[in-house]
This record gives sequence, C-alpha cells and structure tokens, in this order.
Amino acid sequence: MLSMRNIGSIGRTYRHLNRYRQILGVFLKYGFGDLVERLRIGAYLEIGMRILLRKKPSTVEKLSRAERLRMALAELGTTYIKLGQILSTRPDLIPMEFIQELSKLQDKVPPTHFDAIQAVVVSELGCSLEEAFASFEPVSIASASIGQVHRAVLKTGEPVAVKVQRPGIRKIIEVDLEIMMHLATLVERHIPELALHRPVKVVEEFARTLEKEIDYSMEAGHMERFARQFEGEATLYVPRVYPETSTGRVLTMEFIDGIKVSDVEALKQAGMDLKEINRRGANLFLQQIFEHGFFHADPHPGNIFVLPGEVLCLLDFGMAASVDQKTREDFVDLIDSVACQDPAITTQILLKITDWDKEPEIRLLERDVADFLGQHIYKPLKDIRIGKMLQQMLRLVARHHLRIPPDIFLMIKALSAVEGVALMLDPEFDMIARIAPYIAKAKMKRLQPGRVGRDMLRAGSDLLEFAKKFPGEMLDIVRLIRREKLSIGFEHRGLETMLATHDQISNRLAFSIIIAALIIGSALIVVSQIPPLIYGISLIGIMLFSAAAIMGIWLLVAILKKGSL
Repeated sequence: MLSMRNIGSIGRTYRHLNRYRQILGVFLKYGFGDLVERLRIGAYLEIGMRILLRKKPSTVEKLSRAERLRMALAELGTTYIKLGQILSTRPDLIPMEFIQELSKLQDKVPPTHFDAIQAVVVSELGCSLEEAFASFEPVSIASASIGQVHRAVLKTGEPVAVKVQRPGIRKIIEVDLEIMMHLATLVERHIPELALHRPVKVVEEFARTLEKEIDYSMEAGHMERFARQFEGEATLYVPRVYPETSTGRVLTMEFIDGIKVSDVEALKQAGMDLKEINRRGANLFLQQIFEHGFFHADPHPGNIFVLPGEVLCLLDFGMAASVDQKTREDFVDLIDSVACQDPAITTQILLKITDWDKEPEIRLLERDVADFLGQHIYKPLKDIRIGKMLQQMLRLVARHHLRIPPDIFLMIKALSAVEGVALMLDPEFDMIARIAPYIAKAKMKRLQPGRVGRDMLRAGSDLLEFAKKFPGEMLDIVRLIRREKLSIGFEHRGLETMLATHDQISNRLAFSIIIAALIIGSALIVVSQIPPLIYGISLIGIMLFSAAAIMGIWLLVAILKKGSL
C-alpha cells in the first residue's frame, strides 16, 4: 500500500523540503500566491521558504484560474497530473470549467533509460530478460509518467507489449502524497470556502485510486473481465494477458498491430466500412454501459484500434468503471426524459440522482431545464448531439449547486467520447437512434415477470426483516426511557428572527408597564405629599416622575431607530 501520513510539519530531509519548495514555487508562479499566503505556511517552513513566499508571481493575468491550475499541475509532474486527471472526472468536487481544463492534462514524458527498466523487469520476474523473453526491444514504443511500453517476443513466439513501471515512481508518489495531505490539512484549517469540499478526504480517496492505477494487476483483471464479458462477440477483440510474465509492476499483453480509429484515411485505404465500424463501436459501448454495467471509461481514439474485418480492439484498461443496476436505470430514465423533451420528468430525475447541501429552488430548476430542452426541441433527432446535450446539462446542474455522482459522470463522459469518435467516421451518425433500442430494452426488463418477482421478493424480505426487528428495537427504546438514559435533542432552524422579534416586543411591553407603574406611583406620592417636600411637592414623587420621563424618552428613541412605532 502507498504510505501516506497526515504529517503535522514538514520532514526535515532535503528531499521533502526541496520538493515542498518546488511545489509552492510553481503555485506562486501561476498566480496562486493568495492561497499560499492564507495557508499560513511560513510557520511550518524554514527561513528560505518564507523568503520565497515574498516573491511576486510571474504575470499570468490573461489566463483563467482553471488554465493556470492545469499548467501548474502539469509542471509538478506525475502525482499532480494524476490528481488533475482524477478530479476531471469528479463534478461533485470541482466546478465544470475546471473539469474541462483538467481533462486536457497529458502525462507523456521522455522514456526512462533501458538499464533502469531492465532492472525492474528482472526484479519483478525473478529472472533475466533472456530467460523470460526471446527478444526485448530496448527502445520504448510509448511512454507515460508512471510507466512505459516495450515490444518483446515470448519464448513461445508470440509478439507482446510489455508495460513496465518506472523505477522509484512509488517513492516519488508517496512523498508527494505526504505533502499533499499536509496542504489539504492546512486548507481545511485556514480556508473555509475550500474546506467545504473536504480536501483531506479528497486526498485520501485520490491515494486509494492511485494505488489501483500503479498496480498493473488491476488493469490485467479489467482486461480479463472484459474478455469474459464479451466472450463469443466476433466484433470485439480484447488483447490477451500473459500472467506468467506479469506482476504488479510489469504487465505483458498481446501486441496489437491495427489502425487507430481516428486515422480515417488509413481505414479507407484498407477498404474498411466506416459505417459498419461506427455501428459496431456504438453497440459495443452501449452494451457495456446499459447491459453489463462495466465499461471502458477512457474510450478516446488512441485507445481504439480497428483490425481486419472491421473488428474493434480496445487498449489501456487502466480506467474502467462499474455501475450498479439502479444507477444504470436512473441513467436510462435521464436520457429517455431528455430525448422525450419532458422538463418535469427530467427535473425529477436530476433531483433523484444528484446530491446537494441545500435543496434547490424546484421551480427555477424546472424552468432552466425547460429552457435547456427548448434549445433542441425543434431540431430533427438525427441533428441532436447527445454528448453535447449531456455536457450542457452538467453545467445546468452545477449552476443549481447539485452534484452529479462520479459513476454517472463517467458514463456521460464515455458516451460523449464515443459519439465524438463516431462523428469523425460519419458526420451523419445519429446517436439517439442508436441508443433508443437499449433504452427500450432496459425499460422492458423492469416489467419482465422474473424481474418483478425478484423486486417483490426483495421488498417482502425487507418488510419481513423490518417486522422482525421493529418490536425488539421499540423495547430497547422503552428500556432506555425507563432507565432515564434516552435524551432527545431538538434544533430549531429558521426561527431566530421570529424569536428575536418576540423578545423585543416582550421587552418593550415590560418597559412600558414599568414606566406606567412609575407614573402612577409618583402621582400618588405627590398627592399624598410624602416628605421631604420642595415648595410643597414631594421630592420622591419628582424623582420618580423624572425616572419615568427618562425611560419613556429612551423607549421612544429605540422605537424610532427601529423605523416603526
């Protein structure tokens, strides 16, 4: 597991301090000095860093804050690039403009020297390259921040692609995660508006996600699951994994020599039927989303190859996602309501699938949904771009401070990517027409006798479980009441203004009664001529009259200041 400690101060090793200085320097360079200052980070760092904090950032005023964040993360390297890529799939955590920018992050870096890569392979496989492979090309064919890919040939003669993790990358990630966790802790402590997004929890979740990504056995598992999921499907090919030469840091898979789906000219020259490729590709991805609930979450053109016979081959299974049946059905209902252009139903479904801190204005939300659907209502179905519509819907949801769950967002993103690839091959491609049968099939499944019976059985089981537990739980509550160990707390919300007004009215009434009592009492004293007397008038009566006059003027001034009598 990745080592990540919630450190309270920076480790005094040169490596940690130097990296911390680099990270803060980059954020200052891209105009985030205001946030760095608010973190009060000088208390944790040495004098050299405090001097750095006083330096003015370079001029980046022309760039948006989202663009500057993307550039900063790209410059900081592997861990922060991965953080940006993962955040770009989380509309529940960051605004849409940041998601669009962070989705542009790429992690292509120069390849590591072959000697270091060879050492990793030998260490992982427990044998020399000559013993494991018939040949192993020293020049990589692809290189990213976490690993790089080399061509090789197994002893049995099969050509393979070997993905090898860069040496020392785990330690680099661990150091960055420690610093990231410390910064997240400071954000929660000193920046309330960002603390609402729970940055410490975000970093913890990011660490878990990154742990899966640097474990190549997870990707191998995804490939094997896809192969079983589409077993017997002649239109899809999943590269074979060779477990005998694969570990958590080395992944050996079948080498695929195909044409990228984005290379339209090469496809035409090879005599490929572009419309058939589109039909097959759309069907395969829609099956993944609507039927299997396990899908390739990064279907960009570089990850889709076309083999002879219009057979599609998916690559890079590092990002895959699972969704349960209920989420798939909610997604089906959402797309169906958008396609049917029903604002009331669309609003209800949006409220059902999203989270929020404060309940939105339903009337305003429904009005915006109606306006959104109205932009497309007069278009022919074939001219409606479902990906663009769903992206617009995400922005609408963000305006009303609703949060789309990550799994639904990944489905939207994958669907948009697939439609984008399809339009490259065929500008007349109609995604809504392609989706319609899957939506109808998914809705019909709910009415099948077997499904209805299972739902009724599950509901009956839940009701029976409730009936069995309820009497016992009620007895527990009664016992607590008898032992005087049960306390119930009430919290009134929204009554503060009314209570304050009530207190003010009560105080004024009490004040008025006291003034009236003083006037009546002083009048009786004056009439009775209670000594001492001044010019035949009781001094005590005069004093009480004066006190009543002062209190009356005080009350009148308070009422006039309030603005009403």
